[in-house]
Amino acid sequence: MNRFALVLATLLATGAQAELVYQPVNPNFGGNPLNASGLLSNANSQNDFDDPDIEAFERPTDLERLVSSLESRLLSQLLSDVGEGQSGSFTTDNFSVEVIDNGTGGLELNIVDLVTGDSTSISVDGLIID
Repeated sequence: MNRFALVLATLLATGAQAELVYQPVNPNFGGNPLNASGLLSNANSQNDFDDPDIEAFERPTDLERLVSSLESRLLSQLLSDVGEGQSGSFTTDNFSVEVIDNGTGGLELNIVDLVTGDSTSISVDGLIID
């Protein structure tokens, strides 16, 4: 008798049982939650789909960042002036902002998108300006 048959006969005679237990790998199906990052990195490494609708991010130039910073500063100054009771406006290549203090504790902002022609009006009431 060969060895395998002898081992098999011994196991059957002694009543030894082998039990197979399924252990899932994916945490979504009961697996170890520590497997999630490994599974995600494997999936991302295999993903070769490029969405044509998503434009790649282009870092703004130094000039664009300077213009953005100046526009932000000018808008901030405009709102500060309104807080002191002065009305004003600000216009760039893309939009125009007009801020009006109506004198009764209210503020009116008129914003016009110069590219599309769309306009927005914002009214804020209940402001107390000292």
